[in-house]
Amino acid sequence: MQFTISLTMFTIFPLFKYVLIQGLELDDFISGPRELLLKFVEENYPLPEKPEPLPEESVKELQRKRHSATPGVSFRGRVRKVAKWQSASDAESEESEIDSEEESTESDDEFQICDICNSEEERKKLLQCSCCGQLVHPACLVPPVMETVSSDWSCHSCKEKTEEYLQARHAYLAELLKRYEGAVERRTKILELIRSLDLPNNPLDDIIDQLGGPDKVAEITGRRGMLIRASGGKGVTYQARNTKDVTMEMVNMHEKQLFMNGKKLVAIISEAGSAGVSLQADRRALNQKRRVHLTLELPWSADRAIQQFGRTHRSNQASAPEYRLLFTNLGGERRFASIVAKRLESLGALTQGDRRAGPTLSAYNYDSAYGKRALMMLYRGIMEQDSLPVVPPGCSSGKPDAIQDFVLQGKAALVSVGIIRDSVLGNGKDGAKISGRIVDSDMHDVGRFLNRLLGLPPEIQNRLFELFASILDLLVQNARVEGHLDSGIVDMKANAVELQGHPKTVHVDSMSGASTILFTFTLDRGITWESASKLLEERQQDGCGLTNNGFYESKREWLGKRHFLLALEGSASGLYKIFRPAVGEALREMPLTELKDKYRKISSSEKACTGWEDEYDVSSKQCMHGPNCKLGSFCTVGRRLQEVNVLGGLILPIWGTIEKALSKQARQSHKRIRVVRIETTTDNQRIVGLLIPNAAVESVLQDLAWVQDIDD
Repeated sequence: MQFTISLTMFTIFPLFKYVLIQGLELDDFISGPRELLLKFVEENYPLPEKPEPLPEESVKELQRKRHSATPGVSFRGRVRKVAKWQSASDAESEESEIDSEEESTESDDEFQICDICNSEEERKKLLQCSCCGQLVHPACLVPPVMETVSSDWSCHSCKEKTEEYLQARHAYLAELLKRYEGAVERRTKILELIRSLDLPNNPLDDIIDQLGGPDKVAEITGRRGMLIRASGGKGVTYQARNTKDVTMEMVNMHEKQLFMNGKKLVAIISEAGSAGVSLQADRRALNQKRRVHLTLELPWSADRAIQQFGRTHRSNQASAPEYRLLFTNLGGERRFASIVAKRLESLGALTQGDRRAGPTLSAYNYDSAYGKRALMMLYRGIMEQDSLPVVPPGCSSGKPDAIQDFVLQGKAALVSVGIIRDSVLGNGKDGAKISGRIVDSDMHDVGRFLNRLLGLPPEIQNRLFELFASILDLLVQNARVEGHLDSGIVDMKANAVELQGHPKTVHVDSMSGASTILFTFTLDRGITWESASKLLEERQQDGCGLTNNGFYESKREWLGKRHFLLALEGSASGLYKIFRPAVGEALREMPLTELKDKYRKISSSEKACTGWEDEYDVSSKQCMHGPNCKLGSFCTVGRRLQEVNVLGGLILPIWGTIEKALSKQARQSHKRIRVVRIETTTDNQRIVGLLIPNAAVESVLQDLAWVQDIDD
C-alpha cells in the first residue's frame, strides 16, 4: 500500500552509536491511514436527518393553532351591516369611521346561523368550536350540552380527528428516529472496525521515533508541526517544529546545519523542504562521513529523482554517496525504479563513462532495447504464437500441462488489465481457450506493461514479471556472449591477474611521439575447493544456513562429465548466487526453480570435493567444449586460465585501423571493440585500453605495422 505523504527519501549513516531505538511496551503512533479512513467515514457516511421530538401538546393546544373558520352571518345581520355603511357620510372624521367599523363587527356577532338546524340565533346563545369554527345550538348536539363550556370547547368530530393526527404523527416520528438510530449504529460499527485494523503508523513520525526522536534526527521537510512521544512514554503529543530561538522560515536550515556539524547523524528530507539544500560529505563540514542515501518513495518523474539525488552528491565531497532504492517485491513496482534508471543512463556521464558509478540503477532499466525484445517474446509466448524461450516460474520443462496452465492464467491476467483486446472465450481441444489480439503499439511498450502489472493480484503479477526478467536476462547474456552488449568500460575481474613479460610498443605516433602499447595478462578466474567450502561455512555461521544452500551437480552430462557449482542465497528471495570451479561467481543470480530443474544437491562432501577439484584442474588446460574444440586455444568459454591482450596508450589515431582489423574476424564476438579496465593483483598496476581477442592479435599487429611503415 502506498501513502500520499511528502516523505520521499532520507539520508542515513552506517554508524548509530548515538541513536537509541526502543520499541517495547510503547503505545503506537497515530496511524495516518486509520485517521484518514475515520475522517472519511465520519464526514461522508449517509445519515438521515435526525427528527426533532414533538412538544408535549394537548388536543386543546393543537386546536388553538388550527385555522378557525369565519362563522356564518345571518341575513338580518348582513342587512343591518349594509344599512350602517350607507348611513355613514364621506365628510365624517376618522374617529367616526373607526366607531362605525366596531359597531359593524358587533352587528355581525349579534345574529348568526346554527350549522346543524340552520336557524338564525343570537351569537350569545350559540356554541363555537375552537377547532373547526362551526356554530351550533347546545340542544342540537348529540348528546345535548347542558352545562357551561369553556372558550376552548371543540366538537366531538374535531376531537376525534385531532387525537388520530397526534397518534399518526408520533408513529411517523418514531419510525424516523428508529431509522436514524440504526444508521448511527452501523456507522459506529464501521468506525470500530477501522480502529481495530492493524494499519501502519504515520510514516514520517514513526521513522523519527524509531531512530531516536527529534533530538537525533534532522527533519528537512515542509511540515510546520510533528507528533512526538509523550514524556511518560504513553501516547503522542503534537508540537511545532520551530522553537523560540528559531523561526519557522529558518527551521530547515537550522536542522541542516545540525546534520552537517555531526550533532544529528540522520537526516530525513522531502521534496518540499530540500530545494537548494546541500547534504554531501563536504570537506569543509565537520561531518564528513560517507552518506548512505535511502529512497523510501521514488517519484514518478525522473527529473525530480535526479534533483533529490543531487542533495547528497555534489562537488568538493570527501566521498561519494551510496544509493539504496527501496520498494516492495511486487513486480509492477519496478516501474518506479525503471523510469529513474533509464533517465540516469540517458545522461551518459554517470553510467557510460564509468559503469561503476551506477551499476545498481542500470540493473533496473527494463525499458531498453533488450527489454522491448523481451516483452515482445513474452507476449508472443503468452498468445501461443511462439514458444517461450525460458521455462515460466513455478513450472518445469518436464510438465507441459503446468506451462499450459500458466499461459492460460497469463492470458486471463492480460485480458483483465486491457493489454489483450477483443478477447473471446471459446472451447478448445484441451478445454477453455482465450483468443484476442495485442495492438502493435503495446508489443514494445515496457512502461505500459509494468503499469498494468500493478493492477493484478500479487501472485500472477510476480510470476509474469519474473518471466519477463528471465527472458531479459537470457537476451542480455546471449548479447554478452556474442559481443553485442554495450557495457561501457568493463572491469575484468579474476582471483589472480598477472602481467606476462614486458609491455610491447606496437605503434608510435609520428606527430606527438606517443606510443601504443600491448599488454598481455594471465587471468585465473577459478575458485578452489577450500575457498568454496569457506564461503559455505561463513554463510552457515551467519545464521543463513538454508536448506537450499550447498553444492550441486548437473543432472545432465556434458561430454561425459557432470558440472559442479555452489549455490548461496542471493539478494532476493528465490534467487541464488552461483559459484563455479572454473569461472568463479556468475554474473546472473539463478532462480530456485531453474536451479532445481537443472541441478541436484549433493549430500556427500567427498563427492562434491572430488568433482569440484577435477573440474578445477581440467579447466586450466581446455575450455568446456573439450580438447576437440574448433577454436582450440582461442576459445575461453569455461576456461579457468585466460590470456588477455589489452592495447593501451595512444588509441584514437589508430582506432579506425583496429576496427578494420577486427572486422576481418570470423566470429561475431571478435568483431566488436570493447573498452576494459584491468588491475594486477600483485602490484596493483591498473591499465585501461581496448580488449583485443587472442585470435585477432596477429591481424591487428600486422595492420598497425603497415600503418607505421606508411607514417615512416
